Amino acid sequence: MKEELIARVVHVLRINMSWMTWNLFLAFIPLALSVWLFRFKRGGTWLWWLGFLVFYAFLPNAPYLLTDVIHLIDDIRTIQSVWMITLVLFPVYLLVILGGFEAYVISLINWGYYLHRIGKSQWIWRVELITHFLCAVGVYWGRFLRFNSWDFITQPDAVLTKGVEEILGKQPLVIIAITFVVLAGLYWIMKRVTLSFSQPSSKIGINSERANSNTPNI
Repeated sequence: MKEELIARVVHVLRINMSWMTWNLFLAFIPLALSVWLFRFKRGGTWLWWLGFLVFYAFLPNAPYLLTDVIHLIDDIRTIQSVWMITLVLFPVYLLVILGGFEAYVISLINWGYYLHRIGKSQWIWRVELITHFLCAVGVYWGRFLRFNSWDFITQPDAVLTKGVEEILGKQPLVIIAITFVVLAGLYWIMKRVTLSFSQPSSKIGINSERANSNTPNI
């Protein structure tokens, strides 16, 4: 019985590892771009703006991992063991989901660092809210319309027509609004947790009105 249960858990994890690894890879693309764009580069060149557009195209992939919790329900039904679910399944899902969302948090912290560096600290909270909204739309497109980041290049007409038409309905707007609130709330918490592990002077965005504070170093 134990051998059968362990084999079932291994089978479930093996199936999940494929999409979990792929989704984490997509989530870390904007994180890598945020380091290059906002830490090492100055804006203004065509290459920087191209990277900036790619950054926003891929950024929804990071919070998108929050919606992958729907797979957890099917896995729980498959395993049907409280101990295995508690000690194996939950930790794996928690690690993957938090890893993706932390990539989102650090990406926006780096964005805020750049705004602070160019003397636009007062724009940090506005940019964060706009980004939460755009990502809420992107998460909806990805989960319900099955659009991918590269569809902006491969089928931009479908993204602009079907994507825009869909989000104007009552139900999509409610889902997007709820997603926005969840993203904003979790980001507010995770940003403070993340910055608490760095130097006090790195807490950009929390006291963004202090334009003359020390340059953050995360």
